[in-house]
Amino acid sequence: MTKRVLAGDVGGTKTLLQLAEVVNGGFHSVYERRFESAAYSDFDSLVREFMRDAALSSTAARPVDAACFGVAGPIHGQSAAITNLNWTINAGDVGAGFGISNISLINDFAAVGCGIEVLHEDDLFSLQAGEAGLYGTRAVLGAGTGLGEGVLLWQGGHYQALPSEGGHVDFAPADAQQDGLLSYLRPIFGHVSYERILSGAGLVKIFEYLTETGLATATSALRQSMQEIDPAAAISGYGLDGRDSAAAQSLDMFVSIYGAQAGNLALTTLARGGVYVAGGIAPRIIARIRQGGFMRAFNDKGRFSALMQSIPVHVVMNPKVGLLGAALVASRS
Repeated sequence: MTKRVLAGDVGGTKTLLQLAEVVNGGFHSVYERRFESAAYSDFDSLVREFMRDAALSSTAARPVDAACFGVAGPIHGQSAAITNLNWTINAGDVGAGFGISNISLINDFAAVGCGIEVLHEDDLFSLQAGEAGLYGTRAVLGAGTGLGEGVLLWQGGHYQALPSEGGHVDFAPADAQQDGLLSYLRPIFGHVSYERILSGAGLVKIFEYLTETGLATATSALRQSMQEIDPAAAISGYGLDGRDSAAAQSLDMFVSIYGAQAGNLALTTLARGGVYVAGGIAPRIIARIRQGGFMRAFNDKGRFSALMQSIPVHVVMNPKVGLLGAALVASRS
């Protein structure tokens, strides 16, 4: 029996929507589009434009049987507020507005976690092979506009994703320089979470800390580039190719803190099934991550360092993993 599903990966920066056909447990995309989230006043207007454009395709004309949206923010019952965007999504309202009787809202990193099940080997870059435990708990995290986290437990013949807001836990410095970063950020934010650092905006804050305290000096070329394009992208670019030492130091600190928090999540969940690093930033800076700073920080857990070295760690290179997960959840509805 053929089923039509609507899947969404809804974030503060971008939203991906996809119509897919589900046949005998497998699914393929019928129509897909990316949106800049901030360009729309609310989620309904974005979906309305998507459905209108999809209807122009003869293959996308049939009704939708089920929908699932992975959203970047906490979910309360049938509603979700997007953490880095002024949107509230209500499943009942979306269903009534578009004639879809079965709608699920799940955390965006729960969707990423579900999507891991359908990834291929070439969708992953392995940082540490470890010793994967059969049906072992998996952990997923990823930095982008914010820092998402999730946990996967094997239940009922597949992995069940549990939502988390672990990106908002307290930042714990690992050395004197990171102590200084915390002291620098505390007057700005009050509560300094990992998301304040492990995000695009967080990379910029690391750069500002290093340059404003005299720990690093940036070139005029980088500062000009930061005015012309996204500042985090400029820092990443100049740091990756070595054009600016301040950018390189910022990137190294970012990667080290990223690895440490990935290790924290692995310990918290005892993720013997593996840790999966997703999000938009990791694939872009994979050249820096693979140099070793990420894994050194990941494994640096004192008496539990040997345990950490047994945990598989992979970077998810497929940018549509959250969309795949949402489609998979909708297909099971």
